[in-house]
Amino acid sequence: MTKHIPSHSSIDVSEVQRFSKISPQWWDEKGPFKPLHHLNPTRIQYIRDCLIAHFHRDPTKSKPLEGLSLLDIGCGGGLVAEPLTRLGATVTGIDASNEAIDAATAHASLMDLPITYTCASPETLAAQGRVFDAVLALEIVEHVAHVPEFLATCTTLVAPPGAFILSTLNRTWKSYVFAIVGAEYIMRLLPKGTHDWHKFLSPAELATYLRPLGFSFANLRGLSYGPLTGQWRLSQDLDVNYLGYTKRG
Repeated sequence: MTKHIPSHSSIDVSEVQRFSKISPQWWDEKGPFKPLHHLNPTRIQYIRDCLIAHFHRDPTKSKPLEGLSLLDIGCGGGLVAEPLTRLGATVTGIDASNEAIDAATAHASLMDLPITYTCASPETLAAQGRVFDAVLALEIVEHVAHVPEFLATCTTLVAPPGAFILSTLNRTWKSYVFAIVGAEYIMRLLPKGTHDWHKFLSPAELATYLRPLGFSFANLRGLSYGPLTGQWRLSQDLDVNYLGYTKRG
């Protein structure tokens, strides 16, 4: 079920419905979201380091993001929102899936974490005039219906001089082999049909969309998976998964 989704939303309803079906398993580390649980420490490391540099924070502090407001778009069950809250940020998480929001809210309550979760689209928050110090769109760009409109809305939610951080998959032969054939059909790390290779975006394509919005990449890093260790690491290889930190200018 979805709520508060305007008719002009960039949300792909079929994608929302597919993820809603497995939302009760968001915090099952051996379930369908197992790859995201494994990926999470590397994502958090990248986000933490970028925001510390961007806002000139002290990296030695236990809560270096204290006082910063963060918006996690497509927050799912809260895998990113929770550790960022522990780092001191004031986090708002939105998702088009009411089931995901229910899972996120329940787990945050269990962990006694003050996270605001809402079933809403970024367009809804933009219409309300909301802005945040940093906006995150992780593993969601490849699932939206209208990428340019989605990115335009995301950037309006960034308060100057804030940061916008994304992660997605590149559209290369390598990503088809590893992210589609390997991950979904051979190793079965993800449910079949999780991704549509044609919706993957290259860093150059994202940069082209972001440039007219006044944003550019300050940093790009690849996410490389070690099948023998089951661990992820940051790398210079952007051919499959990658993270990007953008800012105005």
